[in-house]
Amino acid sequence: MENDIGTRLKALRSMYGLSQREVAKRAGVTNSTISLIEQNRVSPSIDSMKKVLDSFSISLIDFLTMDMESDEKIFFEKAELIEFFENGAHLKLVGANRKDRKLRFLHERYEVGAHSGDEMLTHNSEEAGIVISGELELTVGQQVKVLKAGDSYYINNNTPHRFKNVGNIECIVVSAATPPSF
Repeated sequence: MENDIGTRLKALRSMYGLSQREVAKRAGVTNSTISLIEQNRVSPSIDSMKKVLDSFSISLIDFLTMDMESDEKIFFEKAELIEFFENGAHLKLVGANRKDRKLRFLHERYEVGAHSGDEMLTHNSEEAGIVISGELELTVGQQVKVLKAGDSYYINNNTPHRFKNVGNIECIVVSAATPPSF
């Protein structure tokens, strides 16, 4: 994409699904001002551009540096998820092929009695998760808690921890960790 102001403004407006009229109204400028900027027929002052960008709650520096056309994959079909199977736990990793991932996002399914392994886990990350169905015993250091549907956790993964389905039905968990541990 060209790096000119008009093209960037039009792309930003399109991303938000706003008309030129709506942006003008929010920014307190005329419709023709927005149109002329987008056509690169006028070069707006910094103050004028700041007014326009305030209507999007975006700073001028963020506007000028944001990637308007990323080639990163955003959407993933079910078949594209990376699956792991271990100790009766079925893990589906979302976005494994993204460059420079900063987050690990998992759909976890534990069969009755399944667990994360005999050894306690440690990673250099933080993790949060929510139990969707079933019961999950979470051991973190010396603390043990059985989480049920709707319960959640937030842990520092430097502390040894382990997950185990102690219920009598399959347990489903959705979790995220940053930075990704795998």
